[in-house]
Amino acid sequence: MIGDRLWLSRSCNDLLAGAISLVAQSVARFSAGELAPIADSPAPIPRNGGFVRHYLPFFCSGLVDRAVQKLRRGRRPFYWQVAYRLIDGPGVAETGQLDGKPFTVLPDDGQRFYADPFVLERDGRHYLFVEEFPYATGRGVISVAELGDDGSFGVPRVVLEEKHHLSYPQVFAQAGEIFMIPESAAARELVLYRAAQFPDRWVRDTVLLTDKDFNDATLLESDGRFWLLGTERFGYGSASDTMAVYSAPSLRGPWVAHALNPIAVDHSAARPGGAFIRHGDALVLPVQNGSRAYGGGLGLMRLDRLDDFDVVFAPPRPIGPGPAWARAGIHTLNRAGNLEVVDSAG
Repeated sequence: MIGDRLWLSRSCNDLLAGAISLVAQSVARFSAGELAPIADSPAPIPRNGGFVRHYLPFFCSGLVDRAVQKLRRGRRPFYWQVAYRLIDGPGVAETGQLDGKPFTVLPDDGQRFYADPFVLERDGRHYLFVEEFPYATGRGVISVAELGDDGSFGVPRVVLEEKHHLSYPQVFAQAGEIFMIPESAAARELVLYRAAQFPDRWVRDTVLLTDKDFNDATLLESDGRFWLLGTERFGYGSASDTMAVYSAPSLRGPWVAHALNPIAVDHSAARPGGAFIRHGDALVLPVQNGSRAYGGGLGLMRLDRLDDFDVVFAPPRPIGPGPAWARAGIHTLNRAGNLEVVDSAG
């Protein structure tokens, strides 16, 4: 996944780092006897005019666009929006489309944005957890809002803040308690938080991983074992295109890396974009599609195998556009009961 397509040096760094991860993955699979050949495909036909002809206009227009962004007063440096809706019956995960009842945008004051929505239903009430990013601090915090009787959310309030950036507030119930595993890759750790007083007070319960740049860790309990799937930055390069998996006998660990890490190197099927979704006997993971840009889309990927010997997913099924959310793709998808939430780049 290329983070900056404008500057060739940065693009080359991302590509070379991804190649290193791909070599590491191939060596691990070869050693385990799991390296399967892929069918040959014809080489792509180059565009007429070659690289320079296409890159120079793109480079010039990109420079102008960035200059305009910096000069325009009041423009946000980057922007995300969260949206929600109450529905009965099939949602985005079932239809594969952003159709049906329109989503309602969670409003902000222009001094911050909200992203990475997760929802939890508890005692008949719905709670929305989000990353709140105030531009003044440049550091994400975790905030919560409760669904009112009128079917709308109020202004989210901060419930978890650290000295480092927090995002992706995956919240869940386990053994009668409420936990959260937010992303804290900036601190090179992954921490399990426990609700001391839900939903407003959280305490650090257990450090699950240390010295890891692990992003959007998504939890799954299967056959009495716990699994964490996310993307891990190995050295340099993108933090979004290299999937790694960890497992443990209990929620608090000890967590060990899968023998075949990295499981996948893919710009469109590696970084989770929400909690696992159960469809009958099948488990589906929302995954981010960054083939064109970060936050450019989301796919639904069925989990076919998960054990100590291998991790296998079916190809992702892209979520198509629709009138319910008039944005260029989505970045996160979650649902609890009849409450469905999404987000995308504003």
